[in-house]
Amino acid sequence: MSEEQAAGNANPRIARVIGVASGKGGVGKSTVAVLLAQALSAKGSRVGILDADITGPSIPRLLGVDSFRAEADDGKLVPIKSDGGIEVMSINFLIEEETRPVIWRGPLLSQAVKQFWTDTAWGDLDWLIVDLPPGTGDVMLTALQSLPFDGLLFVATPQDFVSMIVAKAVHMAAQTKTRALGLVVNMESLVCPHCGKEIPLFTGGGAEAPDLGMPILARLPWRADLAQKRCLLWDGLSEEVRAAVSGLAEGVEGVIARAETL
Repeated sequence: MSEEQAAGNANPRIARVIGVASGKGGVGKSTVAVLLAQALSAKGSRVGILDADITGPSIPRLLGVDSFRAEADDGKLVPIKSDGGIEVMSINFLIEEETRPVIWRGPLLSQAVKQFWTDTAWGDLDWLIVDLPPGTGDVMLTALQSLPFDGLLFVATPQDFVSMIVAKAVHMAAQTKTRALGLVVNMESLVCPHCGKEIPLFTGGGAEAPDLGMPILARLPWRADLAQKRCLLWDGLSEEVRAAVSGLAEGVEGVIARAETL
């Protein structure tokens, strides 16, 4: 998106818009989006999450607000607030049961993402985190062309074929003039729940392939205590997880700060 387009689509109440993308499903993108939002909120920032993964929404459950339904006020959707004060908007707030599929064609899916940006009564936010859908299809394209992103954070596991698919999303961001902030290498190892030793899960450095062309902002191992949680509330996270994602939040803040000085 050009600077002129971004300015035209900006919301004066939202200071920064960060997308979390993967290109490939199943790599922990939504988990990273929620953890990043929680870490920024814990630092005192006002944070919201827009769940743009319309056909695979998981943000409400990860934040423990899946039992709520959105209401409208003066023609605007009112976001649901998590226990930690994070504002959330998701398609799951607009359907009767969270297990009901959203069987829509591309134009309707894309329109939903636009409306979540324009027709939601977002409060004053320092950060809006957008959980983008995997792939490089209509919804991803609409989001990149409609929302004034300050940058995208990419999530990948260290496998060659995953990195190849994520590279497609990275190149898509470049073609739409959207800044790539950095990479989260997820689940490259596991932490033994018994002895605490970190055990590598993959060999090689696929996630560090040169064509991704961005810094690695965090390496997050697989943890049983995290994987088994129904929701990821900050107070319920281990000290190790909070330290790791706080470092990620600082990395994102640093990249944004440096970009603004250029």
